[in-house]
Amino acid sequence: MSDTARNHAVAAIELAGVEKRFGTTRALRGLDLTVPSGTVCGLLGPNGAGKTTAVRVLATLVAPDGGTARVAGHDVVRDPDAVRRSIGLAGQHAAVDEGLTGRDNLHLLGRLHHLGARGARARAGELLDRFGLAEAADRLVRTYSGGMRRRLDLVASLVIAPPVLFLDEPTTGLDPRSRQQIWDVVRELAEAGTTVLLTTQYLEEADRLADTVVVVDHGAAIATGPPRRLKASIGTRVSVTLADAAQLGQAAVVLAALAGTGDVLVDQHERTVEVVSRPGVEVLLPRLVRELDAVGVVARDAALRPPSLDDVFLALTGRGNDAGATEGRAA
Repeated sequence: MSDTARNHAVAAIELAGVEKRFGTTRALRGLDLTVPSGTVCGLLGPNGAGKTTAVRVLATLVAPDGGTARVAGHDVVRDPDAVRRSIGLAGQHAAVDEGLTGRDNLHLLGRLHHLGARGARARAGELLDRFGLAEAADRLVRTYSGGMRRRLDLVASLVIAPPVLFLDEPTTGLDPRSRQQIWDVVRELAEAGTTVLLTTQYLEEADRLADTVVVVDHGAAIATGPPRRLKASIGTRVSVTLADAAQLGQAAVVLAALAGTGDVLVDQHERTVEVVSRPGVEVLLPRLVRELDAVGVVARDAALRPPSLDDVFLALTGRGNDAGATEGRAA
């Protein structure tokens, strides 16, 4: 077994049957989660699903009421100090001091982690150079853009080079350019062997970054797997717009046959026929056009939309990714 395969076989994060209550609210209901070392896991779910609570349990910020949680081989209840030495955490809100420069923030954190004055200065300089913040290093953080501030916050969680990193919605509220910069940082960390648990409201983010996605709803995992496999569980959306509304019935028959399902949506006003194929049924555009042409149906437009994580999420939870209530006091 190669070193890479061996590292991936070891679980860096484990939750087994974890329960957590806040008053009468059950934030976690027997949550199970396993993240192999050196991988990125995307934790998805509506607001109130339990994502942030799970991170807080793993980071030893709140104690579970039941089940077990381990990080880097350490139990979060029995050995919380060892867990804290093994993790970095970037929460939903920047934790850096806006009254200090970027360099001073990192230097201070290095001293707090007992790196010593020289070691703390060296580590701060290394991180600022590595993640493109060197030019702004000696400016007050209050002058930073939102993207730069979030990048510094993420970098601050790396001062002790933790093997496990928790990112709780790290790009919320950022513009596309800043979000891309954070994605680049996460990719670099993962390639260097850091295990990353990422909670996010952006399904595209999970699709691009995560080796494995876990969908959580009502405090429990309802689906787990690589993004590609989860998307394969949802059919392709096929849509045809016709020149003549009188041909809608014929088009519906063709689409139903190709998609392997009779659940066809017909819109007389828009002259469209739409269907989502049965999972595992491949619909090809050239064949669709040929089949329509064979029965004399004139299509003005035909389109296939492969399934996205948004489709998976909606199919599993029955609602959008930003729906729901907050997670009790842990949100």
